[in-house]
Amino acid sequence: MVKIAYDPTPLHHKFTLLEFPDVVARLGFEHMQLTPHADFAPFFRHPKADDELVRVLKKRAKDAGVSIPALLPVQRISWPDEPERLTAVRNFRRIIQLAVQLEIPVINTEFSGRPERSEESEAAFYRSMEEILPVLESEGLRINFDPHPDDFVEDGVEAWRVLRGLNDPSVGFVYVGSHTFHYGDRATSLIHELGPRLGAVYTADTFDHKRSHGLRYISNPPGNTARVHQHLNIGVGDVDWDELFAALRDTGYLDHEDALIVSNVFAEDENWEESARLQLESLSRLVEG
Repeated sequence: MVKIAYDPTPLHHKFTLLEFPDVVARLGFEHMQLTPHADFAPFFRHPKADDELVRVLKKRAKDAGVSIPALLPVQRISWPDEPERLTAVRNFRRIIQLAVQLEIPVINTEFSGRPERSEESEAAFYRSMEEILPVLESEGLRINFDPHPDDFVEDGVEAWRVLRGLNDPSVGFVYVGSHTFHYGDRATSLIHELGPRLGAVYTADTFDHKRSHGLRYISNPPGNTARVHQHLNIGVGDVDWDELFAALRDTGYLDHEDALIVSNVFAEDENWEESARLQLESLSRLVEG
């Protein structure tokens, strides 16, 4: 049965890490994806959690009746400069240890390279995975990647080609709804092509930045390389959610025992409670069809 999980990023401004499980449970969610946090595994830096923090967090989650089906770290494992890449791999090894301690079976992450140095970043990604994959395999973990806007690969099909090149079935794809238009706006064909290698789906809405012949958003100076997207409540933006969930249903993803749908709205911190409940209601309806 598909798990609908909450990304607790909107809680950072008001609650501590150890309070997250109780708050997530009060919002009506039974699952939480653990995302970058200063007290656990910050963006790009070495994880800050020790055994005692992990023990308490694990107990808090159990007591709240909230599972943690996936961990989302962000490290520069595809960085084209070697010092940063080596640091990221070292940090990732510790992240894997934390996942094992928390009994989390899946790591969802990003490539974290640079688009202006795409070829070097891709090579760095493969070097890092030569080190990371054996560790993941020894611990029985799976890993999935999201081609994030402003990464060395942003197009959905191109990202799948990079992942397929690893020739490892434990590596999958994270489909992020709010990145739909950077992927190439091809949800149906991409999800069918991914098949069993679709590992997770994140759900927040966004506007199509390519509309109005590219003039929907204007940032200066003209011709700059800024990427624009949002993480809005479902139904506010331009993502075709009926089409997306029809594709998930057609491919059998929603029937997978380990299927994971994550609500990751970041644009409603001032209304975080209402937003979370609206998301859960929308996702429950979409899953039921």
